[in-house]
Amino acid sequence: MIAPLRGRLAESDGYTLSEMIVVMAILLVVVAALAQLFVSASKAQQDMSNRFQAQQNSRLALDKLRREIHCASAVTSTDPGGWPSNAIKITLGSYCPTGSGDVMWCARASSTAGAWALFRISPASGTCTGGIKWADYLSNLSVPSGKIFSHSPPASGSLETIGVDLPVDLTPLPDKKQQYDLKDDIVLRNATRAP
Repeated sequence: MIAPLRGRLAESDGYTLSEMIVVMAILLVVVAALAQLFVSASKAQQDMSNRFQAQQNSRLALDKLRREIHCASAVTSTDPGGWPSNAIKITLGSYCPTGSGDVMWCARASSTAGAWALFRISPASGTCTGGIKWADYLSNLSVPSGKIFSHSPPASGSLETIGVDLPVDLTPLPDKKQQYDLKDDIVLRNATRAP
């Protein structure tokens, strides 16, 4: 009875240990490649999400700044050197939907290395401390003057304008390949026209 059982077991095919090791090694290489692909895709998605969020925050900051400058009766530089500037004081009238009085917008070094952040300080304190952060990851290296705000005095029959340049870059490097640049010239609608 044992001899026929041994004969049947000897005839059954199976895997040898060396075949199993080869299969496991091939499977390990395939799984490692797939894991690296998923990790790379996850990092790319996170980077894209961070870039979108930084760009969106800068667009919202520019929109808020535009509304306040349009409503302002006066905009002055608070930088000691004057214009171009990294800080401006906006005088808002009682008719402005965002409030009245003086507010300050200024750019100062961010917690991110090599980057700047844009803050709104209300009421204007005269110094660029405190306030609400509206935009981050601003690359000060890319603006030709190194300043965010510029001023164009009014020409004959026109109103003065404030130029805003918000270069958004998560990795502020000199190559500028992934920089998103928001620029606008905003007119002071409530200022006095030049004769």
